Amino acid sequence: MASFPVVRDFMDKVVPTVTPDMPILEAVDFLLEKHVTGAPVVDPEGKLIGMLTEKDCLRLLSTGVDGDVPKGTVRDFMTTKTDSVSPDMNVYFVAGLFLGANYRRVPVVEKGKLVGAITRFDILRSIRKALS
Repeated sequence: MASFPVVRDFMDKVVPTVTPDMPILEAVDFLLEKHVTGAPVVDPEGKLIGMLTEKDCLRLLSTGVDGDVPKGTVRDFMTTKTDSVSPDMNVYFVAGLFLGANYRRVPVVEKGKLVGAITRFDILRSIRKALS
């Protein structure tokens, strides 16, 4: 009997992260530089504490007053209620999570620490491999 593919086999193991104290405009530059639509927010020990997405960053437009440059840190804009998955989770279950959510990537956490991320694209790769 074949085993189900798991997140560990398809996840990105190198994931650009931001910190909660990073200035928000620096974080926007970081996302642009890395060509990513979001990044996990981690504390100094690598514990996941939230996500900063392009949607979160769009709120910058509403924070400037009279043409002032928006100010704040990642903590002020990040999403703190973040789903995460285990590296040993079945990718078919994760596909179901994506079907019920607007996000494109899910942080992968093991023993409380961020160890990667899995994206919709990664799930497509797993489907293709399973069907070949």
